Amino acid sequence: DERPVHRVTVQSFAVGVYEVTFAEWDACSADGGCNCGYWPDDRGWGRGRRPVINVSWDDAQSYVHWLSDRAGYRYRLLSESEWEYAARAGTTGPFHTGGTISPEQANYNGRHSYPSGNDDSGVYRGQTVPVGAFGGNVFGLYDVHGNAGEWVQDCWNGSYQGVPSDGSAWESGNCSRRVLRGGSWDFVPWVLRSANRRRNGSGYRSSLVGFRVARTLTP
Repeated sequence: DERPVHRVTVQSFAVGVYEVTFAEWDACSADGGCNCGYWPDDRGWGRGRRPVINVSWDDAQSYVHWLSDRAGYRYRLLSESEWEYAARAGTTGPFHTGGTISPEQANYNGRHSYPSGNDDSGVYRGQTVPVGAFGGNVFGLYDVHGNAGEWVQDCWNGSYQGVPSDGSAWESGNCSRRVLRGGSWDFVPWVLRSANRRRNGSGYRSSLVGFRVARTLTP
C-alpha cells in the first residue's frame, strides 16, 4: 500500500508545528465547538501540552471547523501527500532522522529497534509526552514520528494508483475509512516510518490517535 512510488507537486500550505494539544481541544470544547463538547479521555496522563488523543477523524473535522470560524482562515487536516512531504522535510530515508531512530529522538515503543527488531535496552514510556519534547525536523515540525498518530484528510485507497498529483487530498475510494500517519507512543519503529500508511473508520477513537492542522496559503 506504499506503492507505486510517485511524484507529487504540493501547493503552498502552512502546517502546525505541533500536534493539536489537549489545551487547544479543551478551549474549543469550552467554546461550544468540537463535536458538541466531547471531552476526550487523557487516560490520567495529563492534558495541557500533551497531544489530544481519543479523537476520531470526525472529531478532528469539528475542531478545524471551529478553528476556522474563530481565526478567520480556513484550517483543515493535511492531505496524505502534504503530510509525507512535511514529515520527510527533504529526506528520503525511513525517518527524517535518517536510516534509524532512537527513543531519544521520538516517543514510541523503544523495546524494538529499526531495522533489527527487539531491543531490551530501549526505552518504552507507555504514554504520550508533551508536544515538542524531542527535536524537530529541518522544517521545524515536531513529533511527526510517534507520540500520537495523525489523521489526514484522505479516504483510504489500497495503493497510490490514481492518487492526485497536485498534493490534494484523495476524496474518493473507501471514505468510511480515513488515513492515519506517523505512528504513536505504543508502536514499533517500523510503523513510524515516513512512508507508512494506516487506516481506520472515521469514527474510530483511540489513545494512539490525534491530529495536526494545516492551512492553504494563497499567493
